[in-house]
Formats: sequence, C-alpha cells, structure tokens
Amino acid sequence: MSTPDTRRSSNDVPEPVAPIADLMSSFPAQWALCGGWAVDAWLGRSTREHADVDISVFVQDQQALFDHLTSWQLTAHGLNVEIDTHKLWDGQPLEFPGHIHARPDRGEVLPDGDLMPEQGFILDLQLGDRSGDEWVLNAEPRIAIPMANAVRESPWGLPTVAPEVLLFFKSIELRRRDKLDFARVLPHLTDEQREWLRDAVSRLGHPWQAKLSA
Repeated sequence: MSTPDTRRSSNDVPEPVAPIADLMSSFPAQWALCGGWAVDAWLGRSTREHADVDISVFVQDQQALFDHLTSWQLTAHGLNVEIDTHKLWDGQPLEFPGHIHARPDRGEVLPDGDLMPEQGFILDLQLGDRSGDEWVLNAEPRIAIPMANAVRESPWGLPTVAPEVLLFFKSIELRRRDKLDFARVLPHLTDEQREWLRDAVSRLGHPWQAKLSA
C-alpha cells in the first residue's frame, strides 16, 4: 500500500472523493480508499448513497496523519478515548482499533451528539494495523495479507483496498449495506481472491463461507 501515482483526470474521480484524494496525495505514509466508495471504484458505477469518505491509514502512522491534517478538526475514537467526549484530538497516541472523524477547520465549535456529514465531517479515517509488509486484519485468529495484495490501484487511479479485503471488513458487522455490497462485489472476484476470502471468513466461522464455497 504505497503512496500512489496520482496522475489522473479530475473527471475520473467523483465528488466528494476527489478533494479527499487530493488531500491524501501528499500524505507521506500509506493510505487507501475504503468503504462504500471503494466498492464503487472497483465496480465502475454508483451503487448507493455514501454519507462520507472512508480512508484506511495505519495506527503506526498516526503522528504523520496528525501533522498532515493541521487545517482539519479531528476527533478520535478508540479504546483509550472516552466514548462521550467531544474534544479535538490533540495527537495523543491512539490504541488500535479506532477511527478519526474529520472536517475542515473553520473555527466552529464541535457539536454535541453524533458527528454527522451534514456538520462537515466528510472524512472518516479508519486505523489499521500492520506488521512488516503485511496488513494484519484480525489478531486472533491471525488473519493477514501482504500489503501488495491488500491495496491496488483502482480504475480511478487511487490506492484502493482490494475487493476481497473490503468484503472481509464488511463481513464483521453484516449490516444491510454490507450484505448488498457482498452480493455486488462477489461475482467480480477472481478465483484467487475468492479463495483467500473463503479461507479468511472460514477461520471466523462466518455464514458467508457457504456462499463462497458455492
């Protein structure tokens, strides 16, 4: 998952992904488009409405992220952050797993309650974990994938989480949209991608195992 070659036409990348891609193009560490927009990138079409833009970064690079987003308001969510605390992230080390909501800093006071895209929080940074040249997707049982396979350049010219890894993450919560994304993406997996995903979810005892074996 290396910093991408961002040579592309601005027409290739839809709004609101384009400004986020431009923002991350100068990030000095590894990143990738993930979530629902990544599904659209691989399928080459719009599949549904998206509340925000999800970007994967690594917990080991959080200081670089904090330094990079100096013109954004950042709120952190993780094991060592109080759930109901609405304070700007001051760069304190975050434990894995976690994520960071972000919006451009216009001097606004943080709202009470959930942070919503309509309040400007258009970016959701998902913290992943890596070990050497592998992305560690699950600690126990250990499920990992080489970084070169985990993230590839999508048709939009952006580093994007690979389809099989997207579906692995979507298998965790099994929300309605996750099930729909599974149905959309599954037919487009190669035999190798399908085999990797089948092995990964089988180690978790997952209901998708039967569909992947069909």
